[in-house]
Amino acid sequence: MLSVPAGELMALVLAITVGGVVTGIIAGLFGIGGGAVLVPVLFEIFRLVDVPDAVRFQLCVGTSLAIIVPTAWRSYRSHRIVGAAMPEVVRLWTVPVVVGVALGAALAVVAPSALFKIVFGCTAGLTALKMLILGNRFVIAPTLPGPWPMRAGAFVIGLLSSLMGVGGGAMATMMLTFYGTPIHAAVATSAGLGVPIAVTGTLGYMLAGLPHMGELPPLSVGYVSLVGFVLMAPISTFTAKFGAVIAHRLSRRTLELAFGLFLLGTATRILFSI
Repeated sequence: MLSVPAGELMALVLAITVGGVVTGIIAGLFGIGGGAVLVPVLFEIFRLVDVPDAVRFQLCVGTSLAIIVPTAWRSYRSHRIVGAAMPEVVRLWTVPVVVGVALGAALAVVAPSALFKIVFGCTAGLTALKMLILGNRFVIAPTLPGPWPMRAGAFVIGLLSSLMGVGGGAMATMMLTFYGTPIHAAVATSAGLGVPIAVTGTLGYMLAGLPHMGELPPLSVGYVSLVGFVLMAPISTFTAKFGAVIAHRLSRRTLELAFGLFLLGTATRILFSI
């Protein structure tokens, strides 16, 4: 069991609360489940309470996915209200994305912590560069490909999301914009993908972390911290609607630039932690 002094515990609670507010706004703003900000915030929090490095990032990923469940659902509903989402794409992607997430959770049983950091940093960094440099100018085709290429892309998104602890919004948005989907529609549709990713990933990481319970902080179920979930989930879920409102008031390029800068900063921080 890990003991935390009262003053430090209060600081952690404050940090989690602030992180929850920021996470929810970002989830709604960029159509992501919030994992891109959750994972770095949780990484610093768990470092403060001396969670061993060998399991720390996996704990961040699993807890992030658990928190994303209600946040992603609220974000997707907010975008659907304004009619921007493409529910047919979400339905097509659901099964292959769940298979990819399940494989990623299985890797969490045996893979070292560095693998998760590298996948997170590199994927977020490449996505950021695409948004900053190319924006919506690089288009592979003006319309989405057929069902099987779409399913293959969803599988890869699910696998990477499970290793990164994100809802898949960044990668799904990039894929959709490569095929001429307007950024607002891509963001709204990507928000819906976070729901099956987060649910499957949470269950998988709970099971994957059971052999390491002795190294994990109190009130953890496998690689999911119930303390982090209970504190951050309701706050981020509530604030997601404000981010969605802001997103639909911004221009396409402004949204792309903000998205790219956010991801680039996050990727840099995680890679430097290796």
